[in-house]
Amino acid sequence: MRTRITRDVEIPDRVKLERYRRTPELGPRILFFSGGSALRAASRALIRYTHNSIHLITPFDSGGSSAVIRKAFHMPAVGDIRNRLMALADQSIQGNPEIFELFAHRLPKDLDQETLRRELDAMTRGRHPLVRSIPDPMRKIIRNHFHLFQEAMPPDFDLRGASIGNLVLTAGYLSNRRRMDPVIYIFSKLVQVCGVVRPTLNKDLHLAARLDDGRVVVGQHLLTGKEAGPLSSPIRDFWLTASLDSEEPVTPSIRTKIRDLILGADLICYPLGSFYSSVIANLLPQGVGAAVAENPCPKVFVPNTIPDPEAMGASVADQARILMGTLKESGAPDGRNGLDFVLIDSKNGEYPGGIDRNGLDRLGLTIIDCELVTGDSAPLVDAQRLSEVLLSMT
Repeated sequence: MRTRITRDVEIPDRVKLERYRRTPELGPRILFFSGGSALRAASRALIRYTHNSIHLITPFDSGGSSAVIRKAFHMPAVGDIRNRLMALADQSIQGNPEIFELFAHRLPKDLDQETLRRELDAMTRGRHPLVRSIPDPMRKIIRNHFHLFQEAMPPDFDLRGASIGNLVLTAGYLSNRRRMDPVIYIFSKLVQVCGVVRPTLNKDLHLAARLDDGRVVVGQHLLTGKEAGPLSSPIRDFWLTASLDSEEPVTPSIRTKIRDLILGADLICYPLGSFYSSVIANLLPQGVGAAVAENPCPKVFVPNTIPDPEAMGASVADQARILMGTLKESGAPDGRNGLDFVLIDSKNGEYPGGIDRNGLDRLGLTIIDCELVTGDSAPLVDAQRLSEVLLSMT
């Protein structure tokens, strides 16, 4: 049985941090609902203290090279999963820096398809310098995945700008009967990933939003402001849909293993990043809210300190209200069971829509106001400071 307790904690707790630093393999299970790259630096800082963090990642990206892969193979997006695996990899292991460099490599956008296919073939044969520098047996495993991808690749597949890491993970997904967990496991062992990374759903779905002006936008690439420009109207409603051609909502449920990861967390964090496409998207599947509410651990929201095109000036309290409402829709009996604390830095942080302390108080939330933004990190949250605060709360 697990039950909720309250206690005073020191932030940062230097004694606790030193204990975690000495035995990171016994560190706490801090769970993040996230996606994208906003948490990359914090993930790297975290592995100094715990090898047990849990990262539930959104698989709904529909832009860039992810769009090409998803259209060709009808699968979830793997780019954010790749990013998090590499962020959590032990860079001291022989061959890992070389794998990191390979996985981060993108094929040129300005070359013809025949030239790009020759470069990919050189990787498959082990003749490409990025592959040649990787020691065995890692090199053989990666070359095998290149071979698998080439076998599955449609004749008209567009390789311009393709992420090599995404191609490798796609090959693993296809060769494991369209299951993501086995390929994540293989590469987690290959590069000694110090944590657990899973997609919230292993389904080929997309994001959709209704704006205040009545328009419906389908596809993450149209929401983030990175490919199609920022939204001109705030998001009013948000849901999952089966394809980019459909506005019809779908309500998938999380798997038992994802529920168990949520139930086993020592702290749950809704971190900085794109508010809707990285955080709220993770909370849409049925069962997420129920599992979060059932776990009595601390639950913390870390809002952005820079403008987020998806939030369009919403206050921190507005965002917390949306977060709690989404958790209620996905199974939390009361949205208040899904969030306890809001972590801010009112002295050094800039919150584009304001904080609205009274609004947070009406929601029954506790504000933790501490130094998160440093001179070196401004205007962003400092990754080391954020890690220390979250670890101190476990």
